[in-house]
Amino acid sequence: MEVGGIGREGMKLRRDLDQGESETIALAVELRADLVLLDEKEGRNVAAHFGLRPVGIIGVLLEAKKKGLTTELRPHLDALRNEAGFYLSDRLYLHALALAGEIVA
Repeated sequence: MEVGGIGREGMKLRRDLDQGESETIALAVELRADLVLLDEKEGRNVAAHFGLRPVGIIGVLLEAKKKGLTTELRPHLDALRNEAGFYLSDRLYLHALALAGEIVA
């Protein structure tokens, strides 16, 4: 995918982000998406700059619990950390569990 539909900003995308993030943001802008799935901080910042609402995997999991698609967040967070190698700070881990109502903050 060419990151060209967003003018000079496309060069910034190519320079500051990895190819996957750049293409994700470019496609979301092209499709006029309401939100975009991104977890890296820099990618989320750039997406917000383009008027997109970035949502990370934890946001997706919280929404799944809210809609009753899963009953617990903890096993999914543990799998992300222990099986997928996804970096998740202890602070964010505990905050997500508190938002899910699985611990008292």
